[in-house]
Amino acid sequence: MSAPVARADRPTAVCVMSPDVAGLVLPAELRDRLAEMAHLVPDPSGASVHAAFPEALAEAEVLVSSWGCPRLTAEVLARAPKLRAVLHAAGTVKSLVSEAVWERGIVVSSAADANAGPVIAYTVALITLAARRTLTMAARYGTGWPDHALRRGGDGLTVGIIGASRIGRGVIAQLTRSDAGYRILLSDPYVTDKEARSLGAEPVELAELCRRSAVVSVHAPLLPETTGLLDTKLLALLPDGAAVINTARGAIVDTEALTRECVSGRLEAYLDVTDPEPVPPGHPLVSLPNVLLTPHIAGAQGTEVRRLGQYAVAEFARWLAGEPLRGEVTRQALARLA
Repeated sequence: MSAPVARADRPTAVCVMSPDVAGLVLPAELRDRLAEMAHLVPDPSGASVHAAFPEALAEAEVLVSSWGCPRLTAEVLARAPKLRAVLHAAGTVKSLVSEAVWERGIVVSSAADANAGPVIAYTVALITLAARRTLTMAARYGTGWPDHALRRGGDGLTVGIIGASRIGRGVIAQLTRSDAGYRILLSDPYVTDKEARSLGAEPVELAELCRRSAVVSVHAPLLPETTGLLDTKLLALLPDGAAVINTARGAIVDTEALTRECVSGRLEAYLDVTDPEPVPPGHPLVSLPNVLLTPHIAGAQGTEVRRLGQYAVAEFARWLAGEPLRGEVTRQALARLA
C-alpha cells in the first residue's frame, strides 16, 4: 500500500475522459465538489473535463481519469513530472497504467467497487433467465403454453461460479440470499476450501463444476492461464440444456467451441462479452435463438455511471486527508485483476 499523504493545500488536478461520458461520470455537482478540494486545470475551451491530455498536465498532481483517457506511458508521464495519484472513475486500469506508473511510485485507484453492483445485478438476472431456459423456451414455444413437465425453475438448481473475484463473490452472496435454494459450486485456485464454504459455495475442480452445473457463470480475470479456459473438453462436460453466462472477458471462453455447442442446440449462452468483441456480422452467435448477445452493458450504464465519479471524488478526499484509498490497485495485485 502507498503511504497516505496528508495535504493542507489544494493540489492541482486534471480530469481526462471522453466527452461523451464526462457529463455522466462527473456531472456538475461532482465537478463542483472536486473543485472545492483541488485546482482544476481547464482545457482550452474552458471546460473542466478534458478529452485529451493538455499541456497543463505538467502542473497536475492528481489525474481523474475514465474511459477515453490515453495510456499512461513513460512518454506521457514525462510531461507530468508532478503527478502523484491517478484516480480512475471506471473499472479496470490494465489498459491505462504502464510499468512507468509503478516505477514513478504513482498511487493508482480504481472505481471497480462502484462498478461491481450493476454487474452483479445483471449477472443474477441472467442466471434467473437461464434457470428457466428462457431462450430455448421462447424459441420453441413462442407465445404457446408448454406442458408443466417441460418447464424448469430455479429452486435447487446447481450454479457453477468460475472465479471468486469481486463480481463472483457478489453473485454468490446474492444467490445465497435467494429463496430458490441454489446449490452453488465454486472453482478458483486461489481460494481455500474453507474460504469457499464461508462464502456459501462448495469448492470443486473446474471439470466437476462443469459436469454438475445447470448454469455456469464466468467471473475470472483474463490471464494467460485463463485464456480459452472453457474449451471444447470442458464445455462437453456440461449437461444437456445447461447455460453459459459470461460477463467477465470474452477470451476466457473458446468462442468457436461454444458456438458449436450452441449450434447443436445443446447449450444456451448469455454473453455480454465475446472474443472477438463484437463478433463479426454473420457469425452464428448473432442469429442463434438459444444465444443472447448484449453489447458489454453489464457494468454501470447511463445514470449508474455517476457512481464511478462519486467513488473517484471520494477517493480524492481520502487522498487529500492522507487516508488509505479504498480502491487502490498495486502492481502486485494488478496481474490477478480483471
